Amino acid sequence: MKPSILIIYTGGTIGMRTDASGVLVPFDFSGIYDEFPALRRLNVNIDAITMNPIIDSSNVSPENWCRLAELIRDNYASYDGFVVLHGTDTMSYTASAMSFMLENLAKPVVFTGSQIPIDVLRTDGRENLITAIEIAAAKENGRAIVPEVSLYFQNQLFRANRTIKHSAEQLNAFRSFNYPPLAEVGVSIQYNHSFIAEAAGDPNEPLRVATSLDTGVAVVKIFPGISPQILHAMLSIYGLHAVVLETYGAGNAPTADWFSDILREVIARGVIVMNVTQCTDGAVAMDIYETGRRLKEIGVICGADSTTEAAVAKLMYILGRKLPHDEAVEMLRKAIKGEITE
Repeated sequence: MKPSILIIYTGGTIGMRTDASGVLVPFDFSGIYDEFPALRRLNVNIDAITMNPIIDSSNVSPENWCRLAELIRDNYASYDGFVVLHGTDTMSYTASAMSFMLENLAKPVVFTGSQIPIDVLRTDGRENLITAIEIAAAKENGRAIVPEVSLYFQNQLFRANRTIKHSAEQLNAFRSFNYPPLAEVGVSIQYNHSFIAEAAGDPNEPLRVATSLDTGVAVVKIFPGISPQILHAMLSIYGLHAVVLETYGAGNAPTADWFSDILREVIARGVIVMNVTQCTDGAVAMDIYETGRRLKEIGVICGADSTTEAAVAKLMYILGRKLPHDEAVEMLRKAIKGEITE
């Protein structure tokens, strides 16, 4: 039996084409076989859904994440895998969120997109789309080879919650600096099996989705010259439940008493503060330097080698579960979906 794949177009460059008047309009993915006859050679049954309305990825919100998760859940029993077409600007945020929200996932969910619209002659979207479909349909001994949320772009497949968009110009727009590729694509697809997660559930069981997300999360990037007044104002906002604190290097921050005092006050209010590095490569290690140790002593959580995108999604997901504070903190310290290295 042919594998069946559902393409979900949420918006973004990959699904745009130029009409007769020269205006970019959404591509009709229901005619995908006519547009890309080579897809028939994959021996895969393909259906497509375009979300209504489609959105520019810069306008993506947690509400859109919930709709996408529910759409995958509602079609889960009918397909062997899913390909999500998404704008590149926030693809790592959405893909990271899906990695947590799809709780017992046992089928591939592959995100992809493009830097160039799909009807442009030298578009990168064509290869990204075709290969993402092939990966989503790939099985070994009757089971999906990549039963997790992943992101495919320019010849590499990554764990979704390890990715960042590192370039607005290059075709290899995404990188995973702290975790190896799940697959590398050349003449053939070479899967790195030891880095691929095992299925979180049984593919024959209904998919559980978590759609209760807490959006009381802020990202604060420290910088030379940040003032006590500005930091205090940012961390005194009503409804703030968690902060992703982007620090220097291995998790370092100013040693001034005012800085520690503000964070101590915030944490005493029950706000969770997670420390991630501003560096694209490497991890927070709060026991190495005095500045890191001081943050640890006042209750700042080590984000290890998490990306900011994954940290935001993880906080929204865990806080949305309404767990006791200590349980939430304990979950944040651990890898839930392979988002940090333990």
